[in-house]
This record gives sequence, C-alpha cells and structure tokens, in this order.
Amino acid sequence: MRFSSSRKKWLIIALGVLVVLFGAAFAFAMSKRQGYLDMAVHKAQAKLKKDYQLDFNVANYRFDGLTTVVFDRVALIPVGRDTLATMDHLGVGIRVWPLLFGEVKIGHFDLDKGKVSFVKKDTLSNYDFLFRKKEKDSTSVEEPNERNFAEWAQRLAKQIFSKVPSNMRMNDFEISYRDSLLHQRIRVPKAIVDDGDFETSLFLNDHDAEWRLQGYVNGDQQKLKVEVSSKEKNTELPFLRGKYGLGISFDKLVFDLAGIRKVEKDLLHVTGAVEYDNLVVRHRRLSDEPVVLPHGQATGGFAIANDYIALTDKSKITVKEFSVSPKAKFTIKPAKKIELSVRTGPFVAQNFFDAIPVGLFESLEGIGVTGQVDYNLDFAVELDNPDNIVFKSSIDDTDLKVLHWGKAKVDSLNFPFEYDAYDDTTFVRHIVVGPSNPDFTPLGQIPYVLKTTVRNTEDPFFYTHNGFEEEAFKLSIRTNIKERKFKRGASTLSMQLVKNVFLNRKKTMTRKFEEILLVWLLEASGQVSKDRLFEIYLNVIEWGKDVYGIAEASRYYFKKRPQELNLGESLFLSSIVPRPKTGLSSFDYTGHLKPWVQRHFNTYGYIMTKVGDLKEVNVPANYGFYDVVLQSGLRPPAPLVRDTVSLGVVEEHERLMEEMEREETAKKSILEKLMNKEQKN
Repeated sequence: MRFSSSRKKWLIIALGVLVVLFGAAFAFAMSKRQGYLDMAVHKAQAKLKKDYQLDFNVANYRFDGLTTVVFDRVALIPVGRDTLATMDHLGVGIRVWPLLFGEVKIGHFDLDKGKVSFVKKDTLSNYDFLFRKKEKDSTSVEEPNERNFAEWAQRLAKQIFSKVPSNMRMNDFEISYRDSLLHQRIRVPKAIVDDGDFETSLFLNDHDAEWRLQGYVNGDQQKLKVEVSSKEKNTELPFLRGKYGLGISFDKLVFDLAGIRKVEKDLLHVTGAVEYDNLVVRHRRLSDEPVVLPHGQATGGFAIANDYIALTDKSKITVKEFSVSPKAKFTIKPAKKIELSVRTGPFVAQNFFDAIPVGLFESLEGIGVTGQVDYNLDFAVELDNPDNIVFKSSIDDTDLKVLHWGKAKVDSLNFPFEYDAYDDTTFVRHIVVGPSNPDFTPLGQIPYVLKTTVRNTEDPFFYTHNGFEEEAFKLSIRTNIKERKFKRGASTLSMQLVKNVFLNRKKTMTRKFEEILLVWLLEASGQVSKDRLFEIYLNVIEWGKDVYGIAEASRYYFKKRPQELNLGESLFLSSIVPRPKTGLSSFDYTGHLKPWVQRHFNTYGYIMTKVGDLKEVNVPANYGFYDVVLQSGLRPPAPLVRDTVSLGVVEEHERLMEEMEREETAKKSILEKLMNKEQKN
C-alpha cells in the first residue's frame, strides 16, 4: 500500500505530535516524581509507626536514573528498643518492561554496610512487633480460604519472586542475635547476583566458620537453586544450639525449586528436590548420640488444589541404596483428613537397615540381614472425627533372615541374662532371669489362671499376632487425636518386653520407632519362642514399688508362691499391671478389695469366659473377688471413725475407676473385633 505525499506529511506530523506529547508527559512526570517519592516515604513512615511502633529514619533519598531509588543512612528503630537495622546506602531499581503491564519487579539491588541486629533483654525484644496483630492491609496477599487456596499459593509465590532481583551487589552485610546467654553474628563481606547467578561466602562471627553459597534464581520462571557447603566438617549452624539445644551440621545441602506451574484451573504443582551430604543432627530429645545421615535425596513436589495439598505422583525419597515413593494427602474440605499410603515393592532388607541414620536407633547398629521384604501401608483419619479411621499394615518378610544382631542381642534371651529394673528412668537393681535366681519361676510352674488373666488383660492375641495388633494401633491413634496429646500407646507384650529389656529409658522422639523395628525383627526371626518371651515378661514386669516378677508379687501381696495363686488373686495382679504402684490402694483396712475393683473382675471374667479360657477352671462366685485378701502386714490402718472417708480419697478412687473403665471398655471393643476377625478366618 502506497501513501501519497500529503498523507505522508500528515502521518509525520501526527507522529511528531505524539512524540512531543509523550515527551511533555514524561518531562512532567519526571518533574513531579520527587514529590511522589516524598509522599511514598512519608506514607511508609506513618504506617510503620502506626502498625509496628517502628521509626523509619533516612538521611537522604532520591532518584538515580530512570527507575532507581537511592536511600542514604537508613535506620529502623522500634520505639523504646535497640536499633533493628541500619544501612549506609540502599539502591533499588525497578524493571521497566513489566512495569508497563502493571507488574512491579525488582531489577537490581545495591546495599553497602548493612546491619540487622535482633536483641532480646529479659522478656523485651526489638523484633516482637513482627508477632503483633495488625489491621488488614489491602495491599497484602489475603490469607487462603476454602475457595481460593491454590490461587492464594500462586499469588504468594508470584509476589515473593517479584521481589527477587536478577542483579544484586551487597558489600559488608551483617545479621546478629543477642540475648543474656547468646551472641552470634553472620557476616557477608561481598555478594553478587549477576543475571540470576550468585556465589558468595558467609562467616560466623569474625571467622569461626565459613559456608559457601552458590546457585541461581529466575524470578520470571519462579526457579531457585541454592547449594550450601561448609568449609570445615561438623560446623554447626549458628543460633540453633544456644536457643533450642539443636545442633545441625552438613558438608553440603542443596535446595532446588524447579518450578511452580498451573496444571489445571485450580491445581498448582510445586516441584523440585532436596539433597544432603553428611547431615548431622544433635538433640537430647532425639538421641543421646549424634544422628548421622551420610547421603539422601527427596525429589518430586506438592500438588496444591483448592481443597487439598498432596505429594505429587513421582515424589521419591532415597537414602543410600533404599528408596520409597510414598503418597500423602491433606484434605482441607469438606472435612480435614490425613491420608498416607506406602507401597515399597520388594526391596533388599539390608539396604533398609543401612539407610537408618547412625546414632538414631542404637540397638540396631551393626545388624546384618539377608532376603527381600515387601511392605504396604494404608492410613487415613478425619481429624474432627477420628473414629473414622483406616489403618492397614501388611508385610511379606518370609524371605528375611537375621544373620547377626546389632547391639540388642535378641538371641541372648534364650539363655539366662541380667535384667536392669527401672522405676521410670531411675535404675533400681539387677535381676537375674534364670535358675540362679531363686525367685525365677519357669513358665510351666506359673498357674494357668495367672497366665490367662495377664494375657487377656495386656495382650489377648499374643500367641497369634506377629508382635503388633492393628486394632490397638487404631484405638491409640483415635484416642491421641481426641485428647490432642500422646495419651495411649498400642503396646503388645512383645513391645513391652523389647522396650524394657533392650531400650534405654530416656523418652526420645525416636524410641517408639526403634521399638517397632526391633519387635518386627524379633518376631520375624523366630529365634525366641512365644513361650520364652511370656516367661521373661512374667518374671521381670513391675507389680509394685520395688516389686518385680511374679514370685515377688505373689509373696508381697499374699505371702504365697506363684503356684498357689487362685483366680481372684490372678485377676487382681493382672489389674495392676498397667499401673503397678496403685496395687495397695485397691484394698481396705480389712485386707479385702474395695468395691470399685470389681469392675475389672467383671470385664475380664466375661472376656475369659467368652473366649473359652475358663472351661477347665473352677470359677467361684464373682470370679473370686471375695477370695482376695491382702497379707496383714500391708493393710492400711482402720479409720478412726467407721464409714467415714475423706472427699479427696473418694475423688481419687472415682478418677481411677473411671480411667480403668474407659480402658476396659476400649479393650473389650478391640477383643470383640479381633474375635470376629478370628472367626471369619
């Protein structure tokens, strides 16, 4: 298409006018921009003072070039507190192209001589404003609700990455923490981000330790990779030891955020990986020894929807030669629900034990096994309705063989050994479990009724399960969620025995997992018979203050030998196994059981009758409740005024009675389910 000379002339004139208008507008904006900057700074100062009681002082600020704002001698000072931050020079540049489309993205960032100091004196700190509630800010990202969780996550990520500069120069930056016990600081002499690539060093105090950081960041693609390596081995991260008693060190730690992308309208995928070399964790509640993880990697990511958060399908955890791909999901609506599924497929058993961090499970260190194992787990529970629970655990370990045990010499249980008796965590005395101890009672010499009552009270299906009982686990999970604390365990006789014989008495976070693994190996190996395990159990469990084993218990309460115990006395002894120190409180001054104890007799008398355990037993009235008489030397004194009892004693007995009734009702429910399962099988 050709333009005539007149049309060309008018087009040139029009373009010239547009250029002039644009230039005039630009010149006008440039002439006013300092005023706009003044307004913005004053507004920020007022907001910080109102919302956070924070003074924002700046000696000088100005534009430098088209889109860069420079601040000189900046200070952030909480009112009446120590200075939080100072900067000699701060320059922030905005990227022009995104700005034309209404997006504010930082292009470059310059900082000279910056210092951030967190200070706590007694109960006051110069950073507590961070935890104060403030009025809703229309410029902030709103918190997620039930309709926009995925959208909220995407907007939050976008806002964070928009503040990450693609170019940065930092000279002489320091961050520190100080209270009455701890003073540490991290120094960054120089840091540069060049078109997303960065490499720098961090120093602890003057030069106590050094960490090297390198990687890249891409705000537009929302990608970030950071590799942190320690110059010296076993250098702990700062602040954590002094504040929380937690020590963490590593040779290398890699965090790789591969991307954040919208898969569907309301579905977001956050993918990446985490990898470590020689990660060492120290904390007294975790383990007495440092926990060492030589190498591990987690890959995959999270799927975030409007109503759930879940691991993506290809998520995988690898430690040494062992790997597993779990499925996990947290549903937000219509009901809060946790789901976990594990399908390991056949794996080399030794690879699993080699993957356990050194120092985590002391009793298993040095164990050698052969064969393959296949494990499956399905777990789901609604947090607001924990009665709606799924727990299915199965394992194929028929090929497993224990070649040699670790520090826990499980096979030594077949021979006489020395048991260390504890009162909670306090050592009491050594007990020889074998013929050289005159109180040792072989299983064949323990009366049938005593064995039956204890087994039904503590573990009705001890002789048929493999060390664990699913219904007990489900009850434990339900109870603990309802109580919002660890209220109930799921211990079988095997678990109690392993815990008492092989594990230390320190209540660490990992002891229960160690107990589960050791019980699994004990039962799967078949190297110790069920009868021997039960024999040891009855000879070492606590039955009162400094009363251990059935021989001591029968002598202490009744001045009898175990062989002489009747049904009622056996039922009483089984009733105090869960709380052995309450045994004497069950009797009145005449030596007879108090009425509230009869609930236990009724419950377990019913259970044993139903399962047929009392077919060959002469069962007295009330299951022998009135035949139980405490030896005279242990009876409490008679009250000065008959039939008068203090309110405190009544309340204590009522509390104990209610607790026993809850436990027995729960156990009866478990037994009913297990019996139905056995009958179906």
